[in-house]
Amino acid sequence: MTIANVLLTDDEVPFVETMTKRLTKRNLNITTAFSGDEALEKLEKDESIEVVILDVKMPGMDGIETLRYIKAKFPLVEVIMLTGHATVETGIQGMKIGAFDYLMKPCDMDVLLAKVGEAASKKRRHEEKIVEARIKEITNRRD
Repeated sequence: MTIANVLLTDDEVPFVETMTKRLTKRNLNITTAFSGDEALEKLEKDESIEVVILDVKMPGMDGIETLRYIKAKFPLVEVIMLTGHATVETGIQGMKIGAFDYLMKPCDMDVLLAKVGEAASKKRRHEEKIVEARIKEITNRRD
């Protein structure tokens, strides 16, 4: 059973290839993107994506800017920031914008898997609440 549908976004091709293999073996469904722009395109096309693992340092649109766009356009999608160039300020900035969490490369695979599971669960709970609210709204209209 798939734990979560994940979009892995990083400009380092070898890292993406290795992580895709490792995460797929652990029951994650992985889609990949190599830039912020490509990540946004993938999110537009695939509504099943629940969690984005997003590198902070990328050429062009960096991870912080990509995070801003994701949260503006896909507010329920959870984002885990991942970087080898972390500063406390960048982590705080990402969390203020709406990142679910912030991890350093290389990160422990079990920690990353736990964070992805938590993030996917949070997204699903929010979606359930929205559905419940809509059902309640429709039911109340009939009364």
